[in-house]
Amino acid sequence: MPSEVIYNRIAMLRAERGISRRELAEALGVHYQTVGYLERGEYSPSLHLALRIAAYFEVAVEVVFSTEPFPRLGSGAESA
Repeated sequence: MPSEVIYNRIAMLRAERGISRRELAEALGVHYQTVGYLERGEYSPSLHLALRIAAYFEVAVEVVFSTEPFPRLGSGAESA
C-alpha cells in the first residue's frame, strides 16, 4: 500500500498573501521550521492543525490539503 501523502498549497497561499513562514508559524503557535516541513510534505499536520491553517487563510480545508496532487495553476494561462 502506498504511503499516505498529504499534498498542500500552504506555500502558494502564503505567497499570494505576502506572509512569511515565521508569520504563519506565530499565528498558528508552531515553530517556523514546522511550516517548512508542512510545505515540503515532510510532515502531515494533525486534523486540528490542518483546520487552523485553513481558518487562518479563510478557506475550506480542501483548498489547502488533498490526498491527490493539485493541478498546476497557470500552465498556459496568461496573467492579466
